[in-house]
Amino acid sequence: MRFRLMTIVVLGVLMNSATITQSSARLLVLNKEEATLAIVDPATGRVLGRVSTGDGPHELAVSTDGKFAFASNYGTGAAPGHTISMIDLSAQKEARRIDVAPLSRPHGLAFAGGKLYFTAEANKKIARYDPAADKIDWQFETGQNTTHMVLPTKDLRTIFTSNIGADNVSAVQQAGDGTWTQVLIPVGKGPEGIDLSPTGHEVWSAHSRDGGVSIIDVASKKVIRTIDAGTKRSNRIKLTADGKFALISDLDAGDLVVVDAVARTVVKRMPLGKQPEGILIGPDGSRAFVAVNGDNNVAVIDLKTWNVLSRIATGRGPDGLAWVP
Repeated sequence: MRFRLMTIVVLGVLMNSATITQSSARLLVLNKEEATLAIVDPATGRVLGRVSTGDGPHELAVSTDGKFAFASNYGTGAAPGHTISMIDLSAQKEARRIDVAPLSRPHGLAFAGGKLYFTAEANKKIARYDPAADKIDWQFETGQNTTHMVLPTKDLRTIFTSNIGADNVSAVQQAGDGTWTQVLIPVGKGPEGIDLSPTGHEVWSAHSRDGGVSIIDVASKKVIRTIDAGTKRSNRIKLTADGKFALISDLDAGDLVVVDAVARTVVKRMPLGKQPEGILIGPDGSRAFVAVNGDNNVAVIDLKTWNVLSRIATGRGPDGLAWVP
């Protein structure tokens, strides 16, 4: 009897440990309309904390060690933003507000190699911030209208940007001598959402103004296929971890559009509500999180059944999403 009780106690401890480990993950959500970052327990949907940011925060990135989040404070209306919030996730407070002036309208973010890459939309530039040195240590001018999102390859030798107003994607490449050059890749009208395939061989560019998706070969820097996704206004695109599907948020139609990435065809449209925007694929590949901006919630989607599992109310105007393991 004593052995049985001890076994039950040990199993209980192990189960509790597993639960603690599993629940240590955090979903981060930027709320544009109220200028906050919500820290969410993804298992329960409970908001564990809120941190104030600058005005109009749009995109999120997390440091490799998971200690800091970065929010691009894009600004509002006639008041362009020129800061990035660096948030201490453990303390749940803004550790530093990085002033990137004279750069303005920071938007797309990516953290890689210990540094933060971001777009400065108003300046037609991409730049790199070094948190350790607390300074911008590199800039490149694309010269393209509305340089919006930034996407570095894993080796950091090529950086792709979506240039909404120029109807092209930039491939900014570093040569052996350290110099950087640019290749402009014509795509469809209003390229906005952008993602790299899990293999690293393709870049998927979703057009916001013609319903299409361009698939770019990373090696040749050329469009190898265009898909008619039939969207009214594509906002973001994310490929699943297994590379089988591409998810597109259709901001005007209120749908999540699912594309078979192998067959290159639309297989499903899921009505989610008003203005779906940011998309995040969970690290285990089983769920997607979609910020439904106009309804002030994040839809949690089962990627096997394609059902909405739950809705998480995080604040007003959710958009940028990130994950902390």
